Parts: sequence; structure tokens; C-alpha cells
Amino acid sequence: MAIGIGGSSIISRALGGGDKKKALKTFGNQISLTLLFTFTMVFLGLLFVDSLIPTFGGKGDIFEPAKVYYTIVLYGVPLLALCMMGNSVIRAEGKPKFAMTAMIIPSVGNLVLDYILINHLDMGMYGAAWATTISYFLCLVYVIWFFYSENSELKINWSHLGFNWPILKETSSLGFVTLARQAVVSITYLLMNNILYDLGGEDSVTVYAIIGRMLMFALFPVLGVTQGFLPIAGYNYGAENWQRVRKSINTAVLYASILGFVVFVLIMIFSEEIVAVFTDNPVVNSATPEAMRWVFAATPIVALQLIGSAYFQSIGKAVPALLLTLSRQGFIFIPLVLILPHYFGEIGVWIAFPIADVLSTIITGYFLNREIRLKLKPATAENLP
Repeated sequence: MAIGIGGSSIISRALGGGDKKKALKTFGNQISLTLLFTFTMVFLGLLFVDSLIPTFGGKGDIFEPAKVYYTIVLYGVPLLALCMMGNSVIRAEGKPKFAMTAMIIPSVGNLVLDYILINHLDMGMYGAAWATTISYFLCLVYVIWFFYSENSELKINWSHLGFNWPILKETSSLGFVTLARQAVVSITYLLMNNILYDLGGEDSVTVYAIIGRMLMFALFPVLGVTQGFLPIAGYNYGAENWQRVRKSINTAVLYASILGFVVFVLIMIFSEEIVAVFTDNPVVNSATPEAMRWVFAATPIVALQLIGSAYFQSIGKAVPALLLTLSRQGFIFIPLVLILPHYFGEIGVWIAFPIADVLSTIITGYFLNREIRLKLKPATAENLP
């Protein structure tokens, strides 16, 4: 994700500025970096498997099925990484429909294969893991087809794969924003699983697993708008079309906020029904709806935080992008989740979510508004395109 989004910011601005040579070299470097890092991570992940799983909350009866799933899915990480990186580049080329298809293929493929391997072939956790890994492979086949087809203008060759230091440096600085975000997400899962295990055992960990899954699926529409916004903002910033950059910010915030509000309403009304889809455990069914409502309480406004931090990344301003990205989970949420449970118990874990969302959105809104006023001044009559 870091390599994909960091490099794609360069590609968008390069294409907007008419520098196709730089765009091709950036794409080639993205592929080389992705393969280098993912194979290294697979090796380390397999080497330390027995210590990593308990560290992230896979304790007790959870350990064995977690190890089965983890090990098999880890083999597919290079495939997934190339898909995620390639998807970002497809969006950077301005081909959102193909990027959407690339996202749909592993999701639908996973669902179908889960049904076949688990329900019909009775493969259990092995079936779930192989369904995930095979779905990554199907997605990669589609991504490779796209770049070899006439739909893409980025036709790379072996010369583009050699590392270029200026491009690596810029990709790394911009990609570090995404890397830091994902690292904080991993740290958050580590803390949450261990804190909840101490507070309520495996049932509390299961509650968070359900909520985490809902966060991923329910916020997909908002994240989709954010990802679609990145190449548009980057391309027009590279072309110095300030008016269109302003319009893309306003449009993205508006539609993402509307989608966030719809998600908020559905969660508030149907939380019990949603939880019942995941489990029939009475303890989990009883505890999850209230926790889920707390977690999603600030969803209508969180779009501004996501769009704001994404904007700075899309235009190549790595430092503000990094700070705003980390403000939500790193600087605010993690301290809250370490402190509040001491005073409020398990409910303290859940109320940390909306507090962090509100505070980080206020901070991001201030800096985004400041950037718009100082840099993206409204176009005058004589410089309108």
C-alpha cells in the first residue's frame, strides 16, 4: 500500500505535467520495491510465526486456527501486494472502472471459493485460507492483463525496473504516510486484542473482530471516494489547475460525508441484526451492538479527516500528510485506549473511537482549510481555463 500510493502520487503528477518517462520509471521501481519487501516479509513472517500470532492476540483456542489461516495467507502476500500496488497505479492513470473491477474480483472470488471449499469440500480453516490466497491470484491475473492491454499507457520494460534514487526517495517519503498508517493499524489491533482479552477474554476479542470486519466493509464506500480523489487531486495539482483541485476536494468531502451518514444510520438501526449474521454466541450477541454504536458514532464527520490527510499525500506534501494521518489513531486513539479502560472498563475502549474521530477531524479541517485559502485561491476571470 505504501509503495502503491506513494508512487502513484508521483505518477499522477507526472502524467498531469506531461512527463511520461518519469511515470514509467516510477511504475517500474514500484514493482521492484514491492517484490523485494514482500518476499522479505514472507520469510520473516514464517520464521517468527509462533511468536507473532500470540503477540497479536491469537491466544488459547484461537492460536491453532489462526496459525493455519496465517501461514497459508502469508504465501499469497506477494500476490496481494502486487494487486494493491497495481490498483493504485490503475487509478493514477485515471481508469477507476478497471480499478473497481480489480477490487471486486478478490472479494467475489473469496466469497465463492469460501462457499465451495468450506461448505462443499469441508476444508474448514484451510478452505478459508486457500480461498483468500487463490482470490489474490485471480486479482493479479486481471491487473497484469490491464497493463498489457491497450487500456494502459504505462508499458514498462526491464530498464524501468532498475532503482532510481530520486524516485525511490520521493516514493518512500510519500509512501511512509501509508506505511505509518498501516503500522499504527497493526499496533492498534495488537493493543486492542490484548486489552480486550484481559478485560473480557475471548468473547471480547470476538466482539472486536466483528466490529473490525464491519469497519472494513461499512467504510469501503467512504474509502472508495478517498482513493478516487487521490489521482484527480494529484493530476490537477501537477497541471496547476487550482480551481479543479478545490472542486475535487469539495466534491469528495460532500459525497464521502453523505455515504458516512448512511453507514451511521444503518449501524444505529440494525446493529443487532448485523451482529446476528456473524455469530450465535449469546454473550457476543449481547455485547457487540452497543460497542458497535459507540465505534461508529462519529462516522458522518470522519470523511473530512480521511480526505484532508489524503489531499496532502496526493500533492506530494509528505510531512503534513503523515502528521494528519497519524493524528487519528496514533496521537489520539492509542493514548485514549490505554487510559480510558482504567476508569471505565471495557466501555472505555469503545468510547475512545468517537473521541479520536472528532478531535482528529477538527485538526485536519483546520489545516485543510488553511491550505485551501493560502494555496488554492479561487481562479480569476483571466486565468480560468
